[in-house]
Amino acid sequence: MSTPNEHLLSGIRVLDFTRALAGPSCTRMFAEMGAEVIKVEAAPGGDLTRAVSKIRGERSLYYVQQNLNKKSVCIDMRQPEGMALVRELVPHCDVVVENFRPGVMKSMGLDYESLKALREDIILCSISALGQKGPLSAKPGYDFIAQAYAGVTSMIGERDDSPYIPLLGIGDVSTGVHGAFGIAAALLHRARTGRGQHLDIALLDCYYHYHEVNVHQYSGSNGDIVPMRNGRHMGYVCPAGVYRGNGGDVMLMAFLHHWKDLCAAMGREDLVSAAGWSTDAERLERLDEVIALVEGWLGGFADVDAAVAVLEAHGVPCAPILTVAETVTHPHLVQRGTVRSVTDPIVGEFKVPGMPIKTSDYPADADYVAPTLGQHNAEVLARLLGKSEAEIAALADAAVLRSGET
Repeated sequence: MSTPNEHLLSGIRVLDFTRALAGPSCTRMFAEMGAEVIKVEAAPGGDLTRAVSKIRGERSLYYVQQNLNKKSVCIDMRQPEGMALVRELVPHCDVVVENFRPGVMKSMGLDYESLKALREDIILCSISALGQKGPLSAKPGYDFIAQAYAGVTSMIGERDDSPYIPLLGIGDVSTGVHGAFGIAAALLHRARTGRGQHLDIALLDCYYHYHEVNVHQYSGSNGDIVPMRNGRHMGYVCPAGVYRGNGGDVMLMAFLHHWKDLCAAMGREDLVSAAGWSTDAERLERLDEVIALVEGWLGGFADVDAAVAVLEAHGVPCAPILTVAETVTHPHLVQRGTVRSVTDPIVGEFKVPGMPIKTSDYPADADYVAPTLGQHNAEVLARLLGKSEAEIAALADAAVLRSGET
């Protein structure tokens, strides 16, 4: 019988109805920190991501990355016997996490009130694109749908062209982390009060929370300031953005008090207090001149690394812009476990993003594996529900329980 590794959340049990990215990112945080996460996958095929990133045979690398240290129980919830198993599991769990479209849990008889009838102090975390309530809540949604509604997409790209999208799951993953924080807070609240909680975590809300200055600048100026995308450069401080160097690009953040550091690096101390150059507002007015000055200076180096070395020597915040290929072997990222090797029993070793929360007592990246479909059917049902081998076999024969090799 497998047990979760000892960690900060050992002893917590999560019933996980999530699929794709936002929900699994939430429960992944719990699984990697020692909680027992029982992933209920809908028969016949389970989590839809089992069908993507099949780079080595039929095993999904995407699924492995997002489901390390979880237990898979695959149940046909369209059958009454399947839903009965789910309801039997609820009282044995501290938390339920789901990311169905709003209303689906209620149609399944698993809404918060129904779950409370099974366990009074249950914590339900509902993750969705646009929220459980509101005029848009019924819309189907993905990361970029929420991003568009949040005004975030409008801030990405060239000013006079259509906006871009970041080719990352920023909204999904960070919404999962918001959900994990909410659950952790609800667990503390329950320990103090004995009460459960229903958490409504929306990608839209999380994305809107990312606006650093845009919202308050627009509202505070009564609409005189209209934030808009600004290509490679930030629109309210300067210099700040991507500057072209010799053979590559440099991320440079030399605004406010770092302007003097950049001037020293370039040998242009005269610009520190020169009229029209000394403040961020003044430099923004002449952004084209700033770009020409900095990129002209960067172009005088043999390569980006040489320029970065001089910038760093003068205390200027900067970085070479690494490709994904460069990150997986970068010494700092490897040493910290930012990029992590996992060894899957089916597909072998490959790299994934590491656990971002580092603790003093426990390793950040334990030797976890992801489950095959329905791998833990018998273990979970026997241990938690007391089902006999014969009962479990009968459920499998009736296709209430499913399993697979990947």
